[in-house]
Amino acid sequence: MKKIKVITLIFALAFFVSFTVNATGLSKEFSNYEIEEVEGLFLGKTAEKIWTLSYSADEVPVTVVKKKNLEGVNYVVRTEYFEVNYLCNGQGFGVREVKKGWSKVPKQITKAVVNKDEMERQRIISPNKVEDEKALGLIASYLPDLLNQGYTHLLN
Repeated sequence: MKKIKVITLIFALAFFVSFTVNATGLSKEFSNYEIEEVEGLFLGKTAEKIWTLSYSADEVPVTVVKKKNLEGVNYVVRTEYFEVNYLCNGQGFGVREVKKGWSKVPKQITKAVVNKDEMERQRIISPNKVEDEKALGLIASYLPDLLNQGYTHLLN
């Protein structure tokens, strides 16, 4: 009787682990990306740094703008079709909606492109504060999962 329980437990655990790996695994098409800092721009008081994130040489890159405010360090990720904010503060690192005053993409378009359930899952990606390099790597890795299935072509 104990053997059956142990075998059942092992099978259930293996199933759960394989499902979790497949559900959170990064698609091969988005595993290669390039991040470049944009230099020589006058950023004014609103932004500290700007980077471009590219998954493919054929597409227009995603722009990442670093801003600091009382909430923490914000990485506003934007294309012509969607925008999100990855916030890093004392509670960790995760995704949020872009503040109304920072928004440049109509909210209806962003809502059509960005998956609401995935936004909630990515609310805390890391429980710790992260530096720019780590933040950009996390953004590049998690951003493709944030888009609804019919819109992943916007990244490659």
